[in-house]
Amino acid sequence: MKRRAVRDVMDRYGLSERWACELADMHRSVFQYQKRDQGDGAIRKRLHELANERRRFGYRRLGILLAR
Repeated sequence: MKRRAVRDVMDRYGLSERWACELADMHRSVFQYQKRDQGDGAIRKRLHELANERRRFGYRRLGILLAR
């Protein structure tokens, strides 16, 4: 939400990223952050399947099942 506000201020008023982030009370590193794809979609899917099958298992036991 704030990122959009910072981008709007930069586009509309021609402010620099530094000033726009200052106005929005946002750190510049947060504005610049880009999420990277971890490439672990298959593992996550299998972990969700195991968690749904065995609802009472914690993360440690699920990790052991996943490793098998």
